[in-house]
Amino acid sequence: MHNRADASERVVAIDIARGLAIIGMFVAHAIPRLGDAELLADGRSSILFATLAGVSLGIMTGSQHPLARGQRSKRVTGIVVRALFLFLLGIVLASLQSGVAVILHFYALMFLLLIPMLFLQRWLIALIGVVFLFGAPLLGAAQGEVDAARPPLAYLVDYFFLNGTYPVLIWMPFLLAGLMIARSDLGSAKTQVVLVGAGTAAVVAGYGAAIVLPGVDAAAHSGSIAEVIGSGGVAVALLGALLWLTAVRRRSVGRALRVILWPVGATGQMALTVYTLQILALAVIAGSAEIDYPGWPLLIGMLLITFIGASLWRYFLGKGPLERLLAALARAPRFR
Repeated sequence: MHNRADASERVVAIDIARGLAIIGMFVAHAIPRLGDAELLADGRSSILFATLAGVSLGIMTGSQHPLARGQRSKRVTGIVVRALFLFLLGIVLASLQSGVAVILHFYALMFLLLIPMLFLQRWLIALIGVVFLFGAPLLGAAQGEVDAARPPLAYLVDYFFLNGTYPVLIWMPFLLAGLMIARSDLGSAKTQVVLVGAGTAAVVAGYGAAIVLPGVDAAAHSGSIAEVIGSGGVAVALLGALLWLTAVRRRSVGRALRVILWPVGATGQMALTVYTLQILALAVIAGSAEIDYPGWPLLIGMLLITFIGASLWRYFLGKGPLERLLAALARAPRFR
């Protein structure tokens, strides 16, 4: 009974965190910038999304008790199917000229690259994460900016893995951190406090280095070591805080937060559907000469529609439509 309650708490907190990531993407996509100004949501929302992907894949493959060898193949095959679906959907959405740097096809490649590491011990996952953390930005800097004049294969490798908008190798530490989190006891108050503490320390280290050290950059989408540490710390600390605050043991506080944030959790539960609809809506707006890019009115409208629509869908129908399709594809007999 306690295991079921703990699992339910974890799902609630992760759904809320994923919903906050989607809301952050709304903000990043809808609010105009003044010059080079950076919003809090810039970069950090998609990084939270990527970290939660690692958590979700870890939970799918056994949480703190990884699946035994004989139980792994079906689950891994399902992850491959999900990755292929996300890659194709990402390519389609990226072709719509919405003005948004679509993450899904990069995200899919991160899924595939994570598969060989899914069942490693936590210390080895951490070690590989450190190698990616320090090695990938240096490799990306040595490679230089993406150049379409390079041979096609070299261009694609550079674009997807080193210097694109969401370079896979540079972003792998987020998924690996999420995987390590999933391999911990997320229902434990000790784990939750450690996540908040470690995440906060990473925030101070990453952004602090950018403040005090000459030449260190932690700007959103810079792909620097400082950004990876600082933004990753935001994601880890936020997840730890949500796990702690929404726990049943918080009694009335936890219950109140679960009720207040229910629409956010509903949004997070159908994040793929909401994200896709957002891109479609922005593509329509960007493609219409008669519609100005309205900023705050657009953001408020998208949030209201999303919260109401996602809440009603979750209450009456459960999983979102794209989430249902993705689950059905992963369960299809030919993929078993």
